Amino acid sequence: MRILISNDDGYFAPGLAALAESLRDMAEIVVVAPERDRSGASNSLTLDRPLSVRTASSGYLYLNGTPTDCVHVAVTGLLEHRPDLVVSGINDGANMGDDTIYSGTVAAAMEGFLLGIPAIAFSLATKGHTHLDSAARVARDVVRRFVEQPYPAPGPVLLNVNIPNRPYADIGGIVATRLGKRHHAEEVVRATNPRGETVYWIGPAGGAKDAGPGTDFHAVLDSKSTASPNGAPVSQITTLLGASTCPVAANPATMGPKIKSASL
Repeated sequence: MRILISNDDGYFAPGLAALAESLRDMAEIVVVAPERDRSGASNSLTLDRPLSVRTASSGYLYLNGTPTDCVHVAVTGLLEHRPDLVVSGINDGANMGDDTIYSGTVAAAMEGFLLGIPAIAFSLATKGHTHLDSAARVARDVVRRFVEQPYPAPGPVLLNVNIPNRPYADIGGIVATRLGKRHHAEEVVRATNPRGETVYWIGPAGGAKDAGPGTDFHAVLDSKSTASPNGAPVSQITTLLGASTCPVAANPATMGPKIKSASL
């Protein structure tokens, strides 16, 4: 088993190191990550300049591009062997509902999925690394199931996994959910820079709007890890992960939008 690991927080991020270390004894791993924080980069590819790959003291490879660039370059030319699985994260903060449209964490996994490789994006449901060790254990649990029971044909699957920032013993298992939905983002923040010029900061994401039973928002509030699939029926994901299914999520008509890209 060969696993490609990436993220959007950069090759120096604690979440990346925790994820890589949790999987090191399970498979042959290689890390290719951005040289700096590229949160919110979505599915963007760099087309206006060449990309360079360098090696960090940790042995990780880092690229002067986006999370999507990292996976694309790794799979289509950098690596000698095609990976069997792409994993991304562990992101410092949630990627639930509409977050996935913007998330570099999800985008890295999405690029693997688009290249025909099963992929998983992992995120902590709240910012901070207080229980990063717990999130790494959950990620290991999920990946172990993929290693022991590879996803059946036809086609790969993309999972978006959000993990409560809690002690491992306090996490109530993992459930298959649909993506919820947020309210519109808050307004931009106007400021003045030292040169007297008006500048704008993107405002915070909106609060949860569609957060009822069956959604990722609802499950995380119930201290459960969530797995929101793209390209696979919820029933197959529950079988694969040994997960339970939120009642509403089990209805295909309520599955909501497909995962696209992105991290905040």
